[in-house]
Amino acid sequence: MRKRPLTDEERTLLVDYRIQRAKETLSEADNLIEAGFFNAAVNRLYYACYYAVTALLIKNHIVTQSHNGVKQMFSLHFIANRKIDKRLSAFYGRLLNDRISGDYDDFVNYDNEMIAALRPQAEEFISVMEQEVKINN
Repeated sequence: MRKRPLTDEERTLLVDYRIQRAKETLSEADNLIEAGFFNAAVNRLYYACYYAVTALLIKNHIVTQSHNGVKQMFSLHFIANRKIDKRLSAFYGRLLNDRISGDYDDFVNYDNEMIAALRPQAEEFISVMEQEVKINN
C-alpha cells in the first residue's frame, strides 16, 4: 500500500522534528561519551547525522527506503552537484560503517580518541544539514 504524499505543513513539521531529533540524539551521544560507552556513542552520533540528513531529503521531496538509500540519495542530490562538501559525505559513510561495525561485529571497541575526532564532525554535519534545510525554505 502506498502512502499519500505529505502536505507542505506535514513536511515542514517532519523536517523540523528530524532536526530537533538530531540535536537531541547528539546530546544522548554526549552522555554516553561521558560515561565511557564509546560504541553506543558511535551509534548515537550516526543516528544524529541520519536524522539531520533525512530532514534535508524530506525537505527536498526525496524518498528513501533504507540507510544505504539515504546515503546514496544524499550523495546524488547534494554531493555530486557540489551543494555540500564531499568530505561530509565521506564522514557520513564512515560513520555509517562504524555504526554497523560497532553494533554487529564482535570485539570492536571504540575509544575516546576516536570519539574525540568524530564528535565535532557530527556536530558540523548536523549544522550544515540544518543550514541547507533553511536555505531551501
